[in-house]
Amino acid sequence: MKQKKKRHGPAFWLLGLCLLLGTTLVQAQNNFTISGKISDGTNGETLFGTSIFLRGTDIGAISNEYGFYSISAPKGTYTLVFSYIGYNEMTREVTLDQNMTLDVELLESSTQLDEVEVTAEEPERALLRKPEMSVSKLNIKTVKQMPVVLGEVDIIKSLQILPGVTNNGEGSSGFHVRGGAVDQNLVLLDEAIIYNTSHLLGFFSVFNADAVKDLKLYKGGIPARFGGRVSSVLDVRQKDGNSKAFAMTGGIGAISSRLALEGPMFNDRGSFLIAGRGSYAHLFLKLAGEDNSANFYDLNLKTNYNLNPNNKLYLSGYFGRDLFNIGGSFNSSYGNASGNLRWNHIFNDRLFSNLSLIYSNYDYELGIDFFDFDWVSSIQNYNVKYDLKYYFNDAFKLDFGVSTIKYVFDPGRIKPTDPASAINELQLDKKRALESAAYINAEHKLTDRLTAQYGIRFSHFNRMGGQPLNEYLNDRPLVYNSTLRIYERQDPIDEISYKKSESIETFSNLEPRVSLAYQLNELSSVKLGYSRAAQYIHLLSNTSSVTPIDVWTPSGKYIQPQLSDQFALGYFKNFKGNVYSMEVETFYKTVDNRIDYIDGSDLIGNNTIEREILNGESKAYGVELLLRKNEGTFTGWLAYTWSKSQQRTPGGDAGGPGINNGDWYSTPHDRTHDVSLTGAYALNEKWSFGANAIFQTGRPVTYPNGQYQYEGISVASYSDRNADRLPAYHRLDVSATYRPNRKPQNRWKGEWVFGIYNVFNRRNAASISFGQNMETGANEATRTAIFGIVPSVTYNFKF
Repeated sequence: MKQKKKRHGPAFWLLGLCLLLGTTLVQAQNNFTISGKISDGTNGETLFGTSIFLRGTDIGAISNEYGFYSISAPKGTYTLVFSYIGYNEMTREVTLDQNMTLDVELLESSTQLDEVEVTAEEPERALLRKPEMSVSKLNIKTVKQMPVVLGEVDIIKSLQILPGVTNNGEGSSGFHVRGGAVDQNLVLLDEAIIYNTSHLLGFFSVFNADAVKDLKLYKGGIPARFGGRVSSVLDVRQKDGNSKAFAMTGGIGAISSRLALEGPMFNDRGSFLIAGRGSYAHLFLKLAGEDNSANFYDLNLKTNYNLNPNNKLYLSGYFGRDLFNIGGSFNSSYGNASGNLRWNHIFNDRLFSNLSLIYSNYDYELGIDFFDFDWVSSIQNYNVKYDLKYYFNDAFKLDFGVSTIKYVFDPGRIKPTDPASAINELQLDKKRALESAAYINAEHKLTDRLTAQYGIRFSHFNRMGGQPLNEYLNDRPLVYNSTLRIYERQDPIDEISYKKSESIETFSNLEPRVSLAYQLNELSSVKLGYSRAAQYIHLLSNTSSVTPIDVWTPSGKYIQPQLSDQFALGYFKNFKGNVYSMEVETFYKTVDNRIDYIDGSDLIGNNTIEREILNGESKAYGVELLLRKNEGTFTGWLAYTWSKSQQRTPGGDAGGPGINNGDWYSTPHDRTHDVSLTGAYALNEKWSFGANAIFQTGRPVTYPNGQYQYEGISVASYSDRNADRLPAYHRLDVSATYRPNRKPQNRWKGEWVFGIYNVFNRRNAASISFGQNMETGANEATRTAIFGIVPSVTYNFKF
């Protein structure tokens, strides 16, 4: 079994980590430390990713997610520089003869004509030397200037035009990273897990840009503090709220509007943020006489309170809901709810900690009137995390922590809505699990040119009882029938009941992570990374895109955890003082225990999922190129990805040929070529323009390759799975922003955003279906396209 590969020399990794740790701990004895917090001088928001360095030296640091920084250096007088893109650089003369605290407020630059900044918030040398690779970070200002469908700013669609990230189909908020599936992405909003990132079945994402402060996508080289997914981590942080003055932002669009309020509270010892969005497309449908309706709403909440200079509390939450009604006979709703209570504590000028108590819930409700029943399913988790960071000195920083997640999976409950209904009430077996982890991670400057980030994560998954579990003959839920050449579901021979306190199955994995950055010269560097990750929960879906009725299930007796190994190599170069930059990365990733589904599988309302799946493996490899112009009135980037994503699913214990005779086949999200060109031009203080041009290879699909007659009925036969492709996808989007009032003294600032999505009205195929024309009897193919050309206008305001 490939599960045995999970042990990659744990003693070797632990010994190597301890040796590297021991080489630098003694260096901190003769240094003094400057520490503090960095925030926006206008609204008090802490600034994550601010570069702090001592001029004329290689000593520097980057502020963390809460604006905290710490720098250690020998005794002396220095010029301390604070730098953050879009803000005026600040310098302070400091004399280091003792430890000191220095909090700093930076002011936004007033000389820029709303330039789009696409670089990470670090000076060029620090970025080149930092052992962080396969990371995409977008400035919120950049996101807001991108043209998108129906004029709604969308974080996920903005990430999809970066290399290594592809969309999940037209109008979808699902995304794939380096050939990975949707369920292999860990999506966090203020540390809370978001299980479905879409509104209106993918037309919008759940992230309200007015409430977001920072976002970071880890495509590889995932830090050891993150776990539970094998493909990527999208870490989204909400704003804290304006602590200086009351402020209001919002926008009115074609089918939705939004409003965000923020300001100080608790006698200026804290602040709050309330942001809401709602759609009203269903009102237009009713006016047009349509019986169908679809709408959504969401709400972002956050507040914080300074107990004292060393202790701060945060409370944040998200609530979102989508509602559908089809002809009055079919209705559904789905949504996410999350909350997080955090405590920041500064032990001293070198040790920072964060304790989080987190709750997440995703549920789906379905009602079908002509069947007289409702169906409800959900996944809940309760998470406790404790993270610490110790700044030993300029050359060595250490992250470490622990976490525990309790899962409750409810695959579904069917409840009749009419006493006379023929439907009986049914509760599918609830599943419970506990996932725990401990990690340690170091950032270590080995020489002036070589910097390393290395660590290890230990994860443990306990599939808990509280449900009956079927037993099958020879532990084979599926058996291949060689006569009929199909997989047959086996009947259980026994049923074992487990108490909630019992364990059904346990798994443990060591997940080493390491990356190296070697600075070739002042303008270029090479980086190398390796990461291993384990994923213990799985999304059950045999569709090509995310739908709200997808069901999550934990690993257990018949489903093994996914285990990935990823290698990446990159070359990074800056040109002309960081005006231009280039990033080239190549990657190779394997995933063990990737499930796929037998032909004709039935996943919804199924209590025996193990009888629908086969166990396999996947691999993905490719090259990514990103060319950027980072400064000036015209900015933008060209992103190109060449990649392959394949899967192999043999018959295994079930026997038979498996899928496609056990050969490698393309995954549903394989895109060989993916090109995007993004640009923004600031004409003057009133007008700015943006454009996106996108080309992608069509996604793999399975087409019929023939038909035969059986008892007078025409039956289609199909090619190998995913052996065909949809036509290539391409489109052009443009936008123009007009700001009529640019007087700094006026608090009310408004702008009009005009956009055209899909300028050339390209009818990109979302799917192609095959059938028989009832009038002529001829076979025909029908292309389904979601969007043609879509104009939009939005009014945004800020007060």
